[in-house]
Order: sequence, then structure tokens, then C-alpha cells
Amino acid sequence: MNDDVTFGFVCVQNAGRSQMSAAFAERERRERGLGDRVEIVTGGTHPADEVHPEVVEAMREVDVDLSDRVPREVSTAELDACDVVATMGCSTLALADGVEGRDWALDDPHGQEIERVREIRDEIEGRVVALFDEFFDEA
Repeated sequence: MNDDVTFGFVCVQNAGRSQMSAAFAERERRERGLGDRVEIVTGGTHPADEVHPEVVEAMREVDVDLSDRVPREVSTAELDACDVVATMGCSTLALADGVEGRDWALDDPHGQEIERVREIRDEIEGRVVALFDEFFDEA
């Protein structure tokens, strides 16, 4: 599968897991030279006011700055345009035919100790890398 692809990363607040997922996806897109082939959508069904501070801190440790990101609401039209939508274990989204939904069932990092947030971050990173490998492994 080497066509253009749109990945969606969605949770309720768009303030933790989906923000980390989108940031890692942006990094993969950049590092793999897929800028013109991968679109990344992120949002929440009930967005929070800000990205969770513990998430910003954990991502800063891996040289990803989320401090200027603002959670946003995701529209049905945006989701319907995705090829794959990864939800974070907190969503009851109804996706259009042809959109592959994957529930990553990740713990919410909000309010967790930084060690736990790091574990969630690292799991997300692995899942995003695997998603890109699945769609763009040219080997």
C-alpha cells in the first residue's frame, strides 16, 4: 500500500494520547520523507482547554514540543476522510464505511505520575512507528 494515506488520532479531550500520537506521526512523516503522502488529523469529541502538562513534560524529554498545541474538536467529515482512525480507548465513534478504526486502548495519562506518562508515551511511539511500517515499509 503505497498511496497517499490519512491517519486520524482521536480521543475525548485531545489533550494527551491523541496529541502524542499525532506528534510522533508528524516526526515519522518527516523522517521518512513522506510529507506529501501522509496527512495527519487529530482532535477530540470534547476537547480540553489545554494539552495536559504532564504530557507536555514527557514529550519534551524526547525533544517534542507540545506546549503550543491546543486541543481541538474533530469533525465527522475529517474522520470520514481518514484511511485509519486510531482511538485511544475512550471513544465510541461511528466511522464511515471504508475507514478502518483501531482502538489502541491506552490509559489516560492525565493526572498520572510522570513515570506512567512516559510508559504511555513510549507505547504510543511504538504503535505509531508500527503503523507507518505497515503502510510504508518498502523493504
